[in-house]
Amino acid sequence: MLTLEKFREAAAVLQDVILDTGLIYSKHFTQQTENNVWFKPENMQLTGAYKIRGALYKVSRLSSEQRERGLITASAGNHAQGLGFASQYYHAKATIVMPETTPLVKVNNTKAYGVQVVLSGNIYDDAYTHAIQLAKENNYEFVHPFNDLDIATGQGTLAFEILRLLPETDVILVPVGGGGLIAGIAALAKTLKPAITIIGVEPSGAACMKMSLKEGKITSLHHVETIADGVAVRTPGDIIFPYVQKFVDDIITVDDKKLVDVFLDLMESHKMIVENAGLLSAAALKYLEVKNKNVVALLSGGNMDVITISSLVQHGLRNRGRIFTFSVRLPDRPGELYRISGIIARERGNIIELRHNQFVDINRNSDKGTELVVTLEAFGHEHKNTIMTALSQEGYAANVVP
Repeated sequence: MLTLEKFREAAAVLQDVILDTGLIYSKHFTQQTENNVWFKPENMQLTGAYKIRGALYKVSRLSSEQRERGLITASAGNHAQGLGFASQYYHAKATIVMPETTPLVKVNNTKAYGVQVVLSGNIYDDAYTHAIQLAKENNYEFVHPFNDLDIATGQGTLAFEILRLLPETDVILVPVGGGGLIAGIAALAKTLKPAITIIGVEPSGAACMKMSLKEGKITSLHHVETIADGVAVRTPGDIIFPYVQKFVDDIITVDDKKLVDVFLDLMESHKMIVENAGLLSAAALKYLEVKNKNVVALLSGGNMDVITISSLVQHGLRNRGRIFTFSVRLPDRPGELYRISGIIARERGNIIELRHNQFVDINRNSDKGTELVVTLEAFGHEHKNTIMTALSQEGYAANVVP
């Protein structure tokens, strides 16, 4: 069972190894939500995520014979690195099976701990099936990333830190994949402070826990689709599910577009890189029905490759109208490009990229014989609309490119 005694034992195992990541007060999100908002930045934890907590505690409880025989797990990345660190710390052999879609930074960081990495399948469930097969073939000890009470106990130690630093905490928001993290946090937090509210957050494209709670039993999704690869799980853990049923007050779902928006918010207001799964709790802040409460949102990880970061920034800026592209057809005559540039400059737009195609129409004498595609920086949607209106008033039939 998840008991206070076990949580204390886990905290003692972890205290000299992991970082106490503290709490960060967010003036920005406090003003946006009318609640007092703090972040628990586990994106700053060793290995870049909270998963090290459960992995270290689990491996600490294994026998030397089990460690020598070899450990194996399946993971989208963060548990992989957590178990990699733990196996290195306890001198155990380990094999990690990861989905083929796992970001390269997570694959390379996992290999850096000296473990064997095997890529298999498109999502966690595929990797899990292959890992179970390898465990049987090689007599490895399988270390489940979430459906294990020792793992949940290690993850739950986060509640000790949160309530020690902010005893007045009213609500804790927790990202949810398979359920190990929220089961541990909820069980310990409710033991320490029964009146506290624990809310899980899932991506709308992978809300297996919300569906299971609604059905009152473990329910599998037919398909998952989300940019939050760390929580792209079809089926919650059956061992930890009763604790989620007992201690978790609600589940909020968030669509991927909201994750893109909040990624920029955290970058600009707190200078932090948080991976998509870790953004769930921050994105859910706007959906809380309570006001004037002390809310702690767990940022569960920060392992993200540079290509993904670049993509999120680009999409986030476009969502906010701070970057946009328009196309316009022009006559092929001197001065037209100069006129367009003058309108943009007058309206204080900043050109990022310009493509001028003189061969879009076979009739170069046509009034629409040339196509101009312009990407520019603006202050937001209102400024974008001002620029587009100015072009229209000057006689240009410009269209925003999606």
